[in-house]
Amino acid sequence: MQPVQNVKEITVATRHFPLERVLGQGLQVLQSETMQVSTCIKAEWLNVAFTENTLPEEHARLLLFPVADNEFCLQLAYIRPSEEQPFAADICWLEFMPAFFAQYPADTLMANMPFSFDQTVEQQFNICAQTKGLLQQLENINAITPLLCSLHQSELALQMLRRAIELITLPFTVCQVPACRFLAHDSEREKVLDAQRIIEQNVDQSFTIKELSRKVAMNECYLKKGFKALVGKTIHEYQQELRISKAKQLLQQQGQSVSDVANALGYSSISHFSTAFKKATGMKPCELLA
Repeated sequence: MQPVQNVKEITVATRHFPLERVLGQGLQVLQSETMQVSTCIKAEWLNVAFTENTLPEEHARLLLFPVADNEFCLQLAYIRPSEEQPFAADICWLEFMPAFFAQYPADTLMANMPFSFDQTVEQQFNICAQTKGLLQQLENINAITPLLCSLHQSELALQMLRRAIELITLPFTVCQVPACRFLAHDSEREKVLDAQRIIEQNVDQSFTIKELSRKVAMNECYLKKGFKALVGKTIHEYQQELRISKAKQLLQQQGQSVSDVANALGYSSISHFSTAFKKATGMKPCELLA
């Protein structure tokens, strides 16, 4: 990273990101690294120093603002206290520019959203375990060619945008499926989300519905239906998605073999892992080895 002298310089460089307004006054940007993901998406990694009593808690922000008629930018800012420096935070900032949204019909953008795309919006949300994994992958991409690197960055940025909108949308969503009306109760939704967190925090394990239902104290049928309604995937599909995503990351690290990755993710055999990986990605695990 290249050192940055002050907040004003980084604010000019990123043009729209309201660093001081979002995080308060008295900031000092210690380091900055810009990443041009594509012509429609760009990113920046920041290390920011705070005064002793102003360090924010871990959270994320979605910022959306119109820039012209039917044109707007959307920014995501992920703020996490630094593990290496006291009174400092690591920030990942993503910007999706007007050209990105131009590829989607207006009706698609406006339908069933908890915010409007034609006015300035600021939403705060939590950084879930899945998002933390995506941030780690984005920061540590090790691709063979610049094109593969850009494709991987774009893929991760899209996943982060999707996950951010899901996390913001969830509290505003009323389940219309009669069998899932129990999700109107906060306590029942929290049990389903607890199950999701357990899966995210234990990617190396494959839980059965019975095991998860016991851990969160919820009826198996309710958990199965509630998970599908809130997460959009079955429990098995969600576990597989996370394990395959983690496998991609591990396979691209130096010194890792297919056997190492299969064992690390709890697969019973290399054959079982290879079959699952190829079914999900269309590639053999060995094709991604660093």
